[in-house]
Amino acid sequence: MVNGAGRTARAGRVIVVGAGIAGLATALRCHQAGWNVLVVERAPGRRSSGYLVNLLGYGYDAADRLGVLPELTGRDIGAFTSVLVKADGRPKFAVPAELAQSALGSRAITVFRGDLESALFEAVRDIVPIRFGTTVHTVTQSADEVEVVLSDGTSERADLLVGADGVHSGVRELVFGPETDFRVDFRHLVAAFPLERVPQDVPEGAGTTYIGPGRTAAVINLGPGRSSAFFTYRDADPEAELTKGPGRALTTAFGDLGGGVPAVLRQLAADPADAYFDSVSQITMDSWSRGRVVLVGDAAWCVTLFAGYGAALALTGADQLGAALEAHGRDVPSALTHWEKPLRTEVRKRQALARKGMSQYAPPSTAHVLARELMIRAIRLPPLRKLVQRSVQRANARTTDRP
Repeated sequence: MVNGAGRTARAGRVIVVGAGIAGLATALRCHQAGWNVLVVERAPGRRSSGYLVNLLGYGYDAADRLGVLPELTGRDIGAFTSVLVKADGRPKFAVPAELAQSALGSRAITVFRGDLESALFEAVRDIVPIRFGTTVHTVTQSADEVEVVLSDGTSERADLLVGADGVHSGVRELVFGPETDFRVDFRHLVAAFPLERVPQDVPEGAGTTYIGPGRTAAVINLGPGRSSAFFTYRDADPEAELTKGPGRALTTAFGDLGGGVPAVLRQLAADPADAYFDSVSQITMDSWSRGRVVLVGDAAWCVTLFAGYGAALALTGADQLGAALEAHGRDVPSALTHWEKPLRTEVRKRQALARKGMSQYAPPSTAHVLARELMIRAIRLPPLRKLVQRSVQRANARTTDRP
């Protein structure tokens, strides 16, 4: 890097906390921008559990700019038939795969969360050092740099510290304040986990979904190594549910269901290690940066799974942060200011949609369940199907540019 006087300028250095989607994408994009990067991650090794993520519009474009789209294309599960079922597992009606594909549009890809993390990890593993089993103990900063003391006893200095460590961010706690100042609890629980054994009571190449008052259970059978389960339910005391652990809590909440659910719950009880189980919360903040510290992804703006755009926003936030650093060099405060403003509009929109979307995943009553089923049945009709396709085309056209 050469400055205007012909002298070689030192490349900027960034420390990224978190090796999930947001952290790995940020590390990759900052490296592409010419910065030296260090990643620290609390977990002792890589994690690859999770459910499905859709990368649409700007999320799809960000994956392309990051260079991971070709790898993801090979892991795209595409659209599949979704069968709505009764509590005992008997089918009500099916939503064909082609209808699901028309709802997603052409600039879209569907992958498991673990596959997206793997693609990002493979892209950075040989170019960015990652310290697993490491946390940040303290953060101090001046006008010119930020210093962190790590749990391994070392200290590191950088031009920028990125907290990409999720909804329960340790960086946010250290720099911005306690989680309770920013977390809005929806009083819902969510669980997602891969299935080692193919669910026998679910047709191959399809998923079954039970939607009842206050809860949803979905089981997907896409063959060995490609099957998974998803549960969400409303509860007045999420902390008490989390204390039970996923096996006990989900068995209590969904043990009365039939179809593929009982076998899935047995698998979970036998091996709960790979299950994601947490309360559903949003993070709302007036600013995502303070000095030379910035938050990205769920640490900054968790929109919840009810919005369906968490992964896309994580990739977009990382991509645009790298672009801002390229544009502003080592003027970190200016880069962060210009980075945050355009993202805020999209985040606000997605968070608002999530608050409205809770009733889709955990309907308040049987009447709400029936109303939603009528809507889904209507969308299967040819006239409304064409309307959905046109709406998706218009939405894709609006999201071609970065938010």
